Amino acid sequence: MDNVAILAITKNGIDTAHLLKQHFPAWKIFSPLKLHQEGKDIVWFDESTTLKVKELFENNEALVCIFSLGAVIRLIAPHMKDKKTDPAIVVIDDTAKFVISTLSGHLGGANELAEKIASTLGATAVITTAADVNKTIAVDLLGREFDWSIDEISSVTKVSAFMVNEEKIGVFQDAGEKDWWMPKKELPKNVHIYKSFDEMITSDCKGFLIISDKIIENNEIQGRVVIYRPKTLVVGVGLHWDTTKDTIKEGMNFCLSKFKISPRSVAKFASIKKEADVKGLQELSVEMKVPLEYFDKIDLSVITTPNPSDVVQTFEGTPSVSEAAAIKASGGELIVQKHKFPPNLTIAIARRSN
Repeated sequence: MDNVAILAITKNGIDTAHLLKQHFPAWKIFSPLKLHQEGKDIVWFDESTTLKVKELFENNEALVCIFSLGAVIRLIAPHMKDKKTDPAIVVIDDTAKFVISTLSGHLGGANELAEKIASTLGATAVITTAADVNKTIAVDLLGREFDWSIDEISSVTKVSAFMVNEEKIGVFQDAGEKDWWMPKKELPKNVHIYKSFDEMITSDCKGFLIISDKIIENNEIQGRVVIYRPKTLVVGVGLHWDTTKDTIKEGMNFCLSKFKISPRSVAKFASIKKEADVKGLQELSVEMKVPLEYFDKIDLSVITTPNPSDVVQTFEGTPSVSEAAAIKASGGELIVQKHKFPPNLTIAIARRSN
């Protein structure tokens, strides 16, 4: 985390801020002009601390405040919105004995940041989020290191409460990384792994965690389930130089919907390397924040696919583009064979091997 502001409003605070900057050089220090010192790498401000906090709150991933917790709470309270958008707030006391994770502990990363700062200062990190205190699964953080996303954030609070209150939680996984829990450590006693979806939902579990790239349609568990989307899918694209972004997107969404798989699990687009990049595919890659990988025709021509084409061989120099590119980029198997969308688009989808 580099977009971090340190707000120091005392001389001791400035000393602590400089110590932090030695370890985290990208962080910026802000301090009132009345404390100005020559030669210090500090942004000095002459507006009120109230106004400066508003600016820093709105423009940084994290804000480290080196003054009293009560004062910080009063200053940030008018700007707080929700855990998905608020920055991480960490408070350090004036003598740097305690580093307190204050806001956005999980999703915003304040807990992790507080631990790092405490380690740097030789201080005590103060973490109060229930999952961390009870050493159980942090429902809103599961799979974060693998870039998993959550389908519907509204159920997180309820399932988190079930988790920390040691209610029975069922887990079903059919895609994605398997090592999402701490290595060599047993799962919490209230968490049970199920081999099948049906077995899990017919159990007496209060809450559910599902790790899958498939669309889950079950009203019985609605409101009691958190669905994680691992990045498992590669969309192979065969196209013409003028194929538009909207055309590609419509074709992809048709395939995802038809086979009931989640667009949140799309990890990569893959296609053939042309003389010039296709603008439409590049635009979709940027819009969805999904990387794009190209392969030479020679590399694609040796991939065995279920639907090779003489026409594609003639024009592209390989019997398959969408299927071969999806297989090549994923290292796995096709789950959606080539679909044609006239006049010049084909889509295929492969799942990465774990």
